[in-house]
Amino acid sequence: MSSKPSHELIPMNIAILTVSDTRGESQDSSGQFLEDSAVEAGHHLIARRILPDDVYLMRALISDWIADPQVHAVIITGGTGFHERDSTPEALGPLLDKTIEGFGEEFRRLSAAEIGTSTIQSRAFGGLANHTVIFCLPGSTGACRIGWNGILVTQLDSRHSPCNFSALVGRKPDRAMARLGQVIGKRAVR
Repeated sequence: MSSKPSHELIPMNIAILTVSDTRGESQDSSGQFLEDSAVEAGHHLIARRILPDDVYLMRALISDWIADPQVHAVIITGGTGFHERDSTPEALGPLLDKTIEGFGEEFRRLSAAEIGTSTIQSRAFGGLANHTVIFCLPGSTGACRIGWNGILVTQLDSRHSPCNFSALVGRKPDRAMARLGQVIGKRAVR
């Protein structure tokens, strides 16, 4: 990946997670929208999963994706509201090296045009971990559309000036994921 905006798209490898206690693959219109949009924009979808709103399952999966040198960007939909089960920010916040404050701010600004002051109930956020960019959107397809079309389509595009995230993820360390079991072991040593 280049450190400067490029004249040609440098595709990113994107993983998508839908956080839902009720949706299956056939009901996951938000995840499908994000997959279709990423592929249409020229990126590579390398993983797509649905998990229940469980802090530890989310942390386990996202930690794997953060460590994987093949994953450049993670987009998560769901679990960002105020329902008692909504726990995406709490699950993933501790994994971040840096937060992207402007992502949540811009998402809520764009969202206000459609849903007015209800946008304050969105806890959409973004961050970086191990040179992996992570964006968390609300679970509705409309919210995913706002986030993708208003922010992600350009910020994941290496041609976007004056800056985009492709330069940051291009410096991701290449770790031997196949050796993970050998390096840290199957079980913790007591």
